[in-house]
Amino acid sequence: MKNEQKFYGWKLVGILFIAYLFNMGFPLYAGAVINTYMLKEIVMDRTTYGMGFTLINLFTGGMSIVVAYAIAKWEIRKTMLFGCTINIIGALWMAFGATQPWHYLLGFGVLMGIGGCFSCIVPSTTLCVRWFIQFRGRAIAIVLTASALGGFIGAPVINKILTANGGDWRQAWMLIGVICIVGMALVYLFVKERPEDIGQLPDGGLTVTPPKSASGQSLHTTYDWTPAEVYRTRTFWLIFIGVISCKVPFFFFMAHGLLHAKGIGISVADAALAMGLFSLGGIPGRLIGGWLMDKIPARFVFGMGLCCYIIGCILEINLTKTTVVMTYAGAAFIGAGFGWTFVVVNTLPGHYFGPKAFAKVNGMFITLASVFSSQIGVIGGILYDKFNSYSVAFELCIVVCIVGIIALLFAPVPQAPVRKLQEARGECV
Repeated sequence: MKNEQKFYGWKLVGILFIAYLFNMGFPLYAGAVINTYMLKEIVMDRTTYGMGFTLINLFTGGMSIVVAYAIAKWEIRKTMLFGCTINIIGALWMAFGATQPWHYLLGFGVLMGIGGCFSCIVPSTTLCVRWFIQFRGRAIAIVLTASALGGFIGAPVINKILTANGGDWRQAWMLIGVICIVGMALVYLFVKERPEDIGQLPDGGLTVTPPKSASGQSLHTTYDWTPAEVYRTRTFWLIFIGVISCKVPFFFFMAHGLLHAKGIGISVADAALAMGLFSLGGIPGRLIGGWLMDKIPARFVFGMGLCCYIIGCILEINLTKTTVVMTYAGAAFIGAGFGWTFVVVNTLPGHYFGPKAFAKVNGMFITLASVFSSQIGVIGGILYDKFNSYSVAFELCIVVCIVGIIALLFAPVPQAPVRKLQEARGECV
């Protein structure tokens, strides 16, 4: 057994954190600020503007099953490098090529979405599932915290840069491109596929028995599921409803949160800070969610995270131009809700179904949920254009979260399937 101090897994978590920060955090969160300046030059209605966020969220999640198959064919590092390349192309397209609304949709929505999907979520979480068992939730939480930190740093910093340079949004996208290049270099130099490749074991060889909750409930499956078996379980589809609930409020607020605050009369600086707190709220949300995933059943952790969303949406519905503190609190709660539930979404398939099926099952969860939930960007714009307010859209998000909580109550760790052939032979299943 290798010395615990030399275990590469935690070093890998640090590398993945920085790579995720540069390839997802800055392009998505800082891009949301850059695009509000772009609207002054490339005029479009709110529905078209929201479509850009629908597309980036659709492709960020909707390509996940393709990413899973790419991992099986290319391994993780090559898959991530491909995504980094697409990210760089998308940033440069926005900097030098975007002059019409469809250019914005292609660059920000499609290219940056594909790049983020291939370089970040499924590859990073698959690596964590391979390298960790007992500390899996915490490892994934640390990595996924990077995007929230990127938003907290990126949104206000980019806003200051844009204010200082006269609103030159093309220059800001050039900076995003350089940041993505640095992220690509880190992936190329430091990503290791499996602990076995360098003579190590998951958790550094510390895990002996599957972790259990304080009440004695098993937090992890002991059966090595296949994707085909997973898709036939009721648990998979109940969790799928929960995954939709994780994504709908986030996608909506990411697309329209800044415009919602500005429309009420909140200053640009305060609105940008609120978006920064939206990102910052995801940090404690991710860390708490990840820690709890190693302690109590995943479905309860998931439900608690969705409650943060509900609180945040209620606060946002009641905003006025004089309630700046409420603006900050609402954004922070929504950010915490996303961070909390996002860690659960990306850890739960490993807990419930094991590492063998993880990439494809997690990819399927994210793909299907993204197809359904990414529409909220356009729906939010349509509701605003009809009611001249985002209140109905926030109410819709609350309903989605409540439905998700109910579904998750009926989704414990599934029992291993019974194989009739093995039973007939008297074999152990």
